[in-house]
Amino acid sequence: MALRSKTILGEEDSAFARSLFKAMGYTDSELKEGKPLIGIASTWNTLVPGHYNLDKVAEYVKNGIYAAGGTPVQFGTIAACDGVAQGHEGMHYILPSREIICNSVEIMAQAHRLDGLVLLASCDKIVPAMLMAAARLDLPAIICVGGPMLGGIEFDGRKSDLTSISEALGMVKDGKLPQCEYDALENTACPGCGSCAFYGTANTMGCVTEALGMALPGSALIPAAYAARLRSSFEAGRAIVDLCKKGITARQILTPAAIRNGIKVTMATCGSTNAVLHLSAVANEAGLDMNVVEEFEELNKTTPQIAKVNPAAAPDMEAFYRAGGIPRVEQRLGDILDTSVMTVTGKTLAENLAGYVYEYPEDPSIIKTVEEPFSKTGGVAVLHGNLCPHTAVTKPGAIHPSMHHFVGKAKCFNSEEEAEEAILGLKIQPGDVVVIRYEGPKGGPGMREMFKAMKYMYGVGLHQSAALITDGRFSGTNNGCFVGHISPEAAEGGPLAIVEDGDEILIDVDEGRLELHVSDEEIARRFENWKLPEKNIPNGYLRLYAKTATSADQGAVIKM
Repeated sequence: MALRSKTILGEEDSAFARSLFKAMGYTDSELKEGKPLIGIASTWNTLVPGHYNLDKVAEYVKNGIYAAGGTPVQFGTIAACDGVAQGHEGMHYILPSREIICNSVEIMAQAHRLDGLVLLASCDKIVPAMLMAAARLDLPAIICVGGPMLGGIEFDGRKSDLTSISEALGMVKDGKLPQCEYDALENTACPGCGSCAFYGTANTMGCVTEALGMALPGSALIPAAYAARLRSSFEAGRAIVDLCKKGITARQILTPAAIRNGIKVTMATCGSTNAVLHLSAVANEAGLDMNVVEEFEELNKTTPQIAKVNPAAAPDMEAFYRAGGIPRVEQRLGDILDTSVMTVTGKTLAENLAGYVYEYPEDPSIIKTVEEPFSKTGGVAVLHGNLCPHTAVTKPGAIHPSMHHFVGKAKCFNSEEEAEEAILGLKIQPGDVVVIRYEGPKGGPGMREMFKAMKYMYGVGLHQSAALITDGRFSGTNNGCFVGHISPEAAEGGPLAIVEDGDEILIDVDEGRLELHVSDEEIARRFENWKLPEKNIPNGYLRLYAKTATSADQGAVIKM
């Protein structure tokens, strides 16, 4: 593969650029010998626990690049924490940050004519952003995640994690938990750095990245605290140089077949509903002519759920890793996957799986077989109906079977905060459907997560007797009866906008329906009097995002 970096390092007038590199201590052997110039895009910071170890990860990637004969150059980009941003104005910025990260990687790679990229990331929007950047640039690229956090002290029948704190607050409000135990949980739920210890969007997208072939086999779930995380990072550095030599670029890996593999692994593991949003965005950046939401809908019917972890069950990410992680899931899925696809090892998925060595014994309580699955259908489902003309998304694998068919009365809120206040104030009753609207990509703006609202419902004991629907999103750790990504969103005149308190709503997960039991004539009459509520959108990036973001079913990407 011809090296792009020759433009700045190997031409007659390149002494100009080489002099700038030498100002930082680079040597002739790094700059003049035709070695691939590999960018390490790092989101390290001391604000986000999922990124706190990426400085050390970057060191090992750098060593791997040197060992394989490349020249590493490192740069940074932003990363915001969903957990810190939950439940306040900051969450408006989280999904839109995905586009900023993607754009910043593009700028650095293009401005400096990098030959390849190792993209260091962790957490919910950052891993998808790095995938989007790889797809857009179509350079040799590898995603290297920081790894999950270890689980905390046991709470409510499982190892605790960040979400245990929100659940515990609901229990305090409902009189089930003493305040002193709630206070103690703050110090014991998150024992060290890493992405949160449940199968939320962060770990889902790490696993999806591996299933896409864009991360080394077995790397997605290695805990942040394990030495194996550093060894894997070193190997990622070696592998990127090999990809450059072979000329294998991101779009050769991110094919329609790879996207379908990612969807199937999401289904088989009951991953986050946000995977629908992010895989739509990745496919868009890769220039693929495919409707990812429709793919999710179809593949749900033919992909069994064979893995079950927190929040769908007690085991955490460390247990999932030790049970064999994504390689075990892929091997168990067998012919359901397209194993002929190329991966960042320079080998096909079939070749990777044939040579994979497991370091820990299998655990059939966590990863089952397709013959005896947890469910014959996938863990993420797409809904249709007069409340979601363009679709909505739910997660049957995290919903109790008794709630797969639910009819309730609407209680409407025009913001997340209003709904949370009502839930903690014990104003939501069994049989209610909490409706949270104007929280979509444009209406939020930024499509906030309704994470706390669902966790509070769990804490006050409503997760098996009331439901929540929204044009916003959910965290992958949410459980209970919920529907998100309702499209069109309320701010674009979707039917969610005209739902009134007391309206009857049907949620039928198995039949894929979300219906408002109001006549078409009444819906039309209500729209005659509907006006978009005024919302104070600050000047700056959010105003731009609100004007240019597509709907959730199109990935909430920016389109001019």
